[in-house]
Amino acid sequence: MYEKLQQIIDESKKIVFFGGAGVSTESGIPDFRSVDGLYNQKYDVPPEIILSHTYFMKNTEKFYNFYRDKMLFLDAKPNDAHLKLTELEKSGKLSAVVTQNIDGLHQAAGTKNVLELHGSVLRNYCMKCGKFYGVESILNSTGVPKCECGGTIKPDVVLYEEGLDADTIEKTVEEISTADTMIIAGTSLTVYPAAGMIRYFRGKNLVLINRDETQADKIANLVIHDKVGKVLKEIKVK
Repeated sequence: MYEKLQQIIDESKKIVFFGGAGVSTESGIPDFRSVDGLYNQKYDVPPEIILSHTYFMKNTEKFYNFYRDKMLFLDAKPNDAHLKLTELEKSGKLSAVVTQNIDGLHQAAGTKNVLELHGSVLRNYCMKCGKFYGVESILNSTGVPKCECGGTIKPDVVLYEEGLDADTIEKTVEEISTADTMIIAGTSLTVYPAAGMIRYFRGKNLVLINRDETQADKIANLVIHDKVGKVLKEIKVK
């Protein structure tokens, strides 16, 4: 399987990488939907509800108590998957990383063209005046973080009930539809509309790397059920 992956990458001219939570688990960031993931832990209110637009607006302080405790992993470092993708981009093989993750680790590894479908915890903005704040403003505050103007600061992440950024969607569709190889990794492909983006792929090779089976296994040219970093580490970039 590794030999076939190496061959596919060697022969590719434009690769797009589409990644989910499983790309960052090897950096110590827990995923959401596995057996021991965030969504299977017991809370008074389910995480899917807490991370919704409605809950944020109605219970902002409770949202932030959960968000600071469970969504910020600022000590996490890029792993072998992030680093290999940066190598592939520098070599000219990789044209874009499309990620469902909000941790900023692809950029920390040095990858330039990162399309963040669900935003980033590293960016925050005032809902009243639009001023941007770094993640430290959230981490070093208590209760509801406020802007100098008195407005509420909101993380620049896509909550449930919110739409994806139109510009990011447009760029993602363009990258996927013009790639000859697409590597889908570390995602269960159950979160829409993000998971639906793969239908725009018209290229030659669809590669799927994930610990568990996904709905796209049956249409992929190559399926590897293993950790993403472990697999990509073996790739030689030429």
